[in-house]
Amino acid sequence: MAEAPGSGRRSLYKATGSPSWKEAFRQGCLERMRNSRDRLLNRYRQAGGGVPGSAQSTLLVHEVMEEAWSALRSVEGRPEASAQLEEPVDLAVLEEIQQELADQERSIIGEYEKSLQFDERCLSIILAEWEANPLICPVCTKSNLRVASGVVTCPCGLYLSNHFPELTEQRLRACIEDSVNAHSAHCAHTPEFSVTQATGERPTLLMSCLACDTWTAIL
Repeated sequence: MAEAPGSGRRSLYKATGSPSWKEAFRQGCLERMRNSRDRLLNRYRQAGGGVPGSAQSTLLVHEVMEEAWSALRSVEGRPEASAQLEEPVDLAVLEEIQQELADQERSIIGEYEKSLQFDERCLSIILAEWEANPLICPVCTKSNLRVASGVVTCPCGLYLSNHFPELTEQRLRACIEDSVNAHSAHCAHTPEFSVTQATGERPTLLMSCLACDTWTAIL
């Protein structure tokens, strides 16, 4: 765009000081930030989970302001908007909006981190239960698995056959725990388990995670 905030926020300073315009710009920015949650969290994960500590280190604030500014300029063709865009706006107004966006960004990241911490606690509880009790079925997470002659069964309906005859509950537990631990090394979300079977193939115990888009065959 011809006068984008990212190429110099001076373009924003030329905007109107009208209360109605300020509120429209503010609401547009806040709405865009809310709608950009996935984009924000993707950047947060790509940055290695670094928490923005200042307006200079935010991940999406300036981009959201630019997008909202561009949307406002698109109505310049209307006479009332053209007249308003020639008047200056106080720099403090833009900084106030920027700070509000930064606060909202940190709030979104904070909620995401709390969700990760909750999933991590749940995962720790599940692993602790597996270690202290009979092997719980990872699919239904309620009943105990039974392993005999390479066949794995559960009252929930899980049935895995044609596996190694020497398979034991201890080896199956180790396989599940190793896969869960390998996943938790790069993703704090709790994975899910299911049984799949391709045509002509034996049933497979599969661990998957939508958060990091991974799929692992356990057996």
